[in-house]
Amino acid sequence: MNKKKKPFLGMPAPLGYVPGLGRGATGFTTRSDIGPARDANDPVDDRHAPPGKRTVGDQMKKNQAADDDDEDLNDTNYDEFNGYAGSLFSSGPYEKDDEEADAIYAALDKRMDERRKERREQREKEEIEKYRMERPKIQQQFSDLKRKLAEVTEEEWLSIPEVGDARNKRQRNPRYEKLTPVPDSFFAKHLQTGENHTSVDPRQTQFGGLNTPYPGGLNTPYPGGMTPGLMTPGTGELDMRKIGQARNTLMDMRLSQVSDSVSGQTVVDPKGYLTDLNSMIPTHGGDINDIKKARLLLKSVRETNPHHPPAWIASARLEEVTGKLQVARNLIMKGTEMCPKSEDVWLEAARLQPGDTAKAVVAQAVRHLPQSVRIYIRAAELETDIRAKKRVLRKALEHVPNSVRLWKAAVELEEPEDARIMLSRAVECCPTSVELWLALARLETYENARKVLNKARENIPTDRHIWITAAKLEEANGNTQMVEKIVDRAITSLRANGVEINREQWIQDAEECDRAGSVATCQAVMRAVIGIGIEEEDRKHTWMEDADSCVAHNALECARAIYAYALQVFPSKKSVWLRAAYFEKNHGTRESLEALLQRAVAHCPKAEVLWLMGAKSKWLAGDVPAARSILALAFQANPNSEEIWLAAVKLESENDEYERARRLLAKARSSAPTARVFMKSVKLEWVQDNIKAAQDLCEEALRHYEDFPKLWMMKGQIEEQKELMEKAREAYNQGLKKCPHSTALWLLLSRLEEKIGQLTRARAILEKSRLKNPKNPGLWLESVRLEYRAGLKNIANTLMAKALQECPNSVKSFTRTWPLKHFNEAGSDLIPCGSHCCAGCWVGDSGDATLELHRQQHVAWCRVCRLYMLFWSERKITKAREWFHRTVKIDSDLGDAWAFFYKFELQHGTEEQQEEVRKRCESAEPRHGELWCAVSKDIANWQKKIGEVLRLVAGRIKNTF
Repeated sequence: MNKKKKPFLGMPAPLGYVPGLGRGATGFTTRSDIGPARDANDPVDDRHAPPGKRTVGDQMKKNQAADDDDEDLNDTNYDEFNGYAGSLFSSGPYEKDDEEADAIYAALDKRMDERRKERREQREKEEIEKYRMERPKIQQQFSDLKRKLAEVTEEEWLSIPEVGDARNKRQRNPRYEKLTPVPDSFFAKHLQTGENHTSVDPRQTQFGGLNTPYPGGLNTPYPGGMTPGLMTPGTGELDMRKIGQARNTLMDMRLSQVSDSVSGQTVVDPKGYLTDLNSMIPTHGGDINDIKKARLLLKSVRETNPHHPPAWIASARLEEVTGKLQVARNLIMKGTEMCPKSEDVWLEAARLQPGDTAKAVVAQAVRHLPQSVRIYIRAAELETDIRAKKRVLRKALEHVPNSVRLWKAAVELEEPEDARIMLSRAVECCPTSVELWLALARLETYENARKVLNKARENIPTDRHIWITAAKLEEANGNTQMVEKIVDRAITSLRANGVEINREQWIQDAEECDRAGSVATCQAVMRAVIGIGIEEEDRKHTWMEDADSCVAHNALECARAIYAYALQVFPSKKSVWLRAAYFEKNHGTRESLEALLQRAVAHCPKAEVLWLMGAKSKWLAGDVPAARSILALAFQANPNSEEIWLAAVKLESENDEYERARRLLAKARSSAPTARVFMKSVKLEWVQDNIKAAQDLCEEALRHYEDFPKLWMMKGQIEEQKELMEKAREAYNQGLKKCPHSTALWLLLSRLEEKIGQLTRARAILEKSRLKNPKNPGLWLESVRLEYRAGLKNIANTLMAKALQECPNSVKSFTRTWPLKHFNEAGSDLIPCGSHCCAGCWVGDSGDATLELHRQQHVAWCRVCRLYMLFWSERKITKAREWFHRTVKIDSDLGDAWAFFYKFELQHGTEEQQEEVRKRCESAEPRHGELWCAVSKDIANWQKKIGEVLRLVAGRIKNTF
């Protein structure tokens, strides 16, 4: 086997051997033959190796060291100790012995340096002093003179001469650059000197030269393609108009650039100088430069375009505001010479000139502008005599007979008869002037006025004022049946002539007729246009808004017409009848209100409030039998109605018919038993001092309506009145078990405990009430008042802070703006709110919509009440009274606002003002308010009228200014 083994196996291949080359194989190289795709000089990627084992940085350092090995043998790098460019042994290995040697040498150098340090520093200091002595600073050279300045007196200092201006004369007195406009001939002359020949010799065109088929040189053969700028100079022609336009454009750009120095605007309107320069009155030296710049600018404008009127006017205004009136007159007169056809220039000249000279200027202006209305008007204004004015205006009408302004000015100076004659001529010259036609109709008799208005309609068929004036004319002469026809014909005619009927404009015209006393006309216009342009589903809402708008504009007849029309369209709408009734109650008479209510109950017999309003109107008028008959009819239409039963009871009790009231209540309890009926029964017996009957009725009522909190309140208050505190406490506690969310019950129980001296128990009750009724501002406020009445102001402050955190958006949160000293001992606030008041003011639970409405109204009242209190405290009586009026307007149902208003008038007003406040309060019939309810709900005041209650509440207000 060994003999057969080839001798070359296992031996290395000879040098230059390529496998397969002898048999023609070309061979190839794979990735495994050449290794990874990396240059041989690339460093190894060992970035994560330990610091001592990394080769990337070490390799870079080695390469840098290899580069440093190339020594620079330049003589500048030779050192006596180190030789060329460093140590001779820097390339050798740096061993530990070398490091020790370097440390020893460094210590020696440091030691030697310390030995020589004092001598070296002393030598450097001496050298610096010697240098400063040889070359001292300017400050040191004059130091001795500066010290002597302290001895200079004020007279010697003032006698020092001023330094003169060393500049030459040209620098001291610079001359402004003069700008002279270049004439157009200059451009034309120099343009021809440098022109080139662009035309071809005729002989060349004759013998086969370049023949241009279109005349005019290099003009384009297609129309509309010529450049609108300057023509080609080669043609030898120059469009000077284009140059002028370009020059004007350049001037506009310059005006825009310097506009800030004239008036502070960004864009300059040349005509705007008339008004802009009015504000350029120099009040201090800082305006002088601006005036100079403006004068220079305007001078350039005048020289550039002398026929530009605003430039002359602005220049004259500038000189006028700077006090140079004569210069302004001279400038404007020169402007009249340069611009004789400008109205503004002549009017400005007449304004600047004195009286007689102004007349001469105006006469000259008339010769240049015989058709100018403004100049004639100015001429008439300059005349002081009426005859002269008439003469001027009549002369003007000869030249300008179609000027409405001149005719109006002339007619105003005439007597009625002469004015009528002039207006007859005026409408012939100006047949399209509505004002002249209407003025003539007012001066004519009835028959002639009708003819005049007919002619006016023929000449101006598209104006509505003529038709309205015709209707007012018929009404003024007692022909009211024609008013409706005229208005209807007006609508038809205007539509036929393509006029759009604008509903808002017609309503405004109706309001003007109302203010003028033309009631029939305004009502006819309202009926004609009230339904135009309104969708069917929006009619009621829109008409009610229109009625409110008319009332706000004091157009009561227009509002009455709107309500009448709405009631014709919606005869069964209770809300429309109710609003119309309130309108008549506030702005109409008792007769009109009663007539309206009779029609209302005929169309809406189930509307209890309409019956009650009618009965109350009769009762207030003193007609008690009529009121009873109305209530009887109401019983027939609404049997077993609680409101009507209670109204009948109130009618009898107010008229001292207590037995009839008791019988009515007994019938109501048997036929229509409700909690309110029982409550009124208990109250009637209570105020009549029938305590036993009242308690029996209260017990009976509580058996049926134990969740009605007012019954529990009345039971407890009756016991409290009898001074049976234990029974009163028991009644309140039983009521709270049935009605735990009644704030008034919690307040009554707390005040009862406070009254008998149990302050701790009262505090506990209020805390328990806040747990059962979170975020209740009334309970929080009562807690604060309790602590304040007890003299614990710190605890009161703490509770107020907690209350504001828990009820930040409450009506009561306004109290944070007032110190706690404004809470008086009676438990009333300086600025009370009627939402959560005394026990007798509560109706329903806290979610009642009525209470929510009152709450929103009181929010608005609380926002303005502080203002009148502030003005009152500062003795600003007029402003305080103003804000009182606004307050009672925001919420007329809040009795406390009326009480404060009346208290204010008692202190600072007259008897008439006090009486006015009292009457307004009686008309408003307020029912809410903390102080108000505390007085009005008191049993002792149950028969008091509103005026008497107002006086009592005003007398209880302690915190006055």
